[in-house]
Amino acid sequence: MAKCLKVGDRVKVIAGDHKGEVASIVKVDKQNHKAMLKDIGIRTRRIKATKYNPRGGKKDIHVGIDLSNLQRED
Repeated sequence: MAKCLKVGDRVKVIAGDHKGEVASIVKVDKQNHKAMLKDIGIRTRRIKATKYNPRGGKKDIHVGIDLSNLQRED
């Protein structure tokens, strides 16, 4: 079933911390068997100050949810 999921599909999380939540897929990482969902699994990472980014700061990133924990919402 995980093979038929693609960007834009609405899915329901069937296992894990976000069980029961419904969201749409933003990105699919087929190599690692993970999907990034809109507004679910977002973490804040701190960015070190560099020459190109002298202030540093924070950046929100998506943490993928395993495809086996998702079910297509019909």
